[in-house]
Amino acid sequence: QVQFVESGGGLVHPGGSLTLSCLANGFTGDVYRIGWFRQAPGKEREAVSCINARDGTPYYTDSVKGRFTIFRDDLKHTVNLRINSLRSEDTAVYYCAADVGPYYYIGCPDPRRWDYTGQGTQVTVSS
Repeated sequence: QVQFVESGGGLVHPGGSLTLSCLANGFTGDVYRIGWFRQAPGKEREAVSCINARDGTPYYTDSVKGRFTIFRDDLKHTVNLRINSLRSEDTAVYYCAADVGPYYYIGCPDPRRWDYTGQGTQVTVSS
């Protein structure tokens, strides 16, 4: 059974930083992509970032490039998302998600069609 444990969300002041963490396990096949998408109130899901689980290549949506960093912690078996210079428009529920192969595509999948999705962690940016 696939399980996600997401953590690291919370209330942050504009300009602040935080790191989201995702521990995912229980996959019966090889993970192809693992990453994050977000959904703000009243808005569609938005792709954020993902990582090629096979070679570690990171991908970012244009709106977060330069502020978001995705990285793996192989000792803790987590995929993490470091967010710097937080803005009010970053307020959303952030979901960890994974695709299990066999797939071949460039970048991150459409955020509506990940194979597996976690429960999400709330990030609120407010003064």
